[in-house]
Amino acid sequence: MTLSQITNRLEREANVTQAKSIERWGISADKAYGIKMPVLRKLAKEIGKNTPLAEELWNEGHHECKLLAGLIANPKEVALEQMDRWVNEIYSWDVCDQLCINLLVKTDARWTLTERWIHNESEYVRRAGIVMIVALRIHDKKAKDKDLEQFFPLLKKYATDERNFVKKAVNWAIRELGKRSVDHYPIMISLCNELLEMDSKSARWSASDALRELKSEKVKARLGIV
Repeated sequence: MTLSQITNRLEREANVTQAKSIERWGISADKAYGIKMPVLRKLAKEIGKNTPLAEELWNEGHHECKLLAGLIANPKEVALEQMDRWVNEIYSWDVCDQLCINLLVKTDARWTLTERWIHNESEYVRRAGIVMIVALRIHDKKAKDKDLEQFFPLLKKYATDERNFVKKAVNWAIRELGKRSVDHYPIMISLCNELLEMDSKSARWSASDALRELKSEKVKARLGIV
């Protein structure tokens, strides 16, 4: 399937109402087809893995083309230079998260990407570094508790970042790590308590919101915590 065949397909399935609805995320409706992820995932299966075509899609300009690029790129073929370039061109939280979950967590470099991006001052590059922690925790089935512990100090360090999509990523990571195991649970509870003492609205929000879930009966029951 060629780029033009894909964009023609997307144009036929476009939903103007849906395209306009994502303007609230700062995405221009004239750069979106208004197609939801389940439809894109089905199309990606039809296309198959194709890294050169993924690059064409990424550069095409439409929102869904970027989402589709992350679905069809072969993680074994994507070089670090390409990962850096794509991450530096992210403009929305969903492109960030879908790229991390669908592609980057499957690359051989996956365990180096948090440290590579989290220190960057760009909101979405830093978010990508944090979302990689979540992606590794959920999707790398071979990961052990100790493998993820290298990231704990980074969550504390960047919990003070007041930008919306960074603080929400920090919060997400704390919640996911806290739910991972009985060993990580008390560490994340302790981290939240430290954040609550910080002179930072962002840190305090991340902590209080995470504690609501982590201290819920549902989470404690799942972990066997009394």
